[in-house]
Amino acid sequence: SSMILLSSTMNAWKMGTWDITQLSTQPSTTLLTIALALKLGLAPMHFWLPEVMQGTTMSTAMIIATWQKLPPISLLHITSNQLPTTVLFLLALISTLIGGWTGLNQTQLRKILAFSSIAHLGWIIIISPLSKNLLTLNIIIYLIMTSSMFTTLIMSTAKTAKDLGTTWTTSPTLTII
Repeated sequence: SSMILLSSTMNAWKMGTWDITQLSTQPSTTLLTIALALKLGLAPMHFWLPEVMQGTTMSTAMIIATWQKLPPISLLHITSNQLPTTVLFLLALISTLIGGWTGLNQTQLRKILAFSSIAHLGWIIIISPLSKNLLTLNIIIYLIMTSSMFTTLIMSTAKTAKDLGTTWTTSPTLTII
């Protein structure tokens, strides 16, 4: 958040306006790109996300994976035309690959969902400079999908992938869904 504020301040100092949609200096654009990547948990600045989500309750992890992503994605939506497209594509590619590959080796459900979030945000970032409507649709689908998955896991009280094997004994209806 402070990096976003610093980027806005640098831009306002140079341009004389607080309008974030008029990014014109390279340092403020670069700083905003790094700040958004860090805030969203994009690779290679993703290291905090799996550990934080694993160390919290499932409800808090759901908030981190959904609600916390809305402000930076909204800011990305507004400023995607001024951010460097090559850097966004590179961040998206790295996030998608790292999120997918590292998620394969996990057994803890919150870490699996964290790496899934990293991979999905990679797809969201790659769409951002191409189409605003597709970006909005992708964000809505991500939020619905992630919220429903977390809600299901909250109801099942499963912590690991192994726990999901015995979900049918505690909640047969949830297992069918």
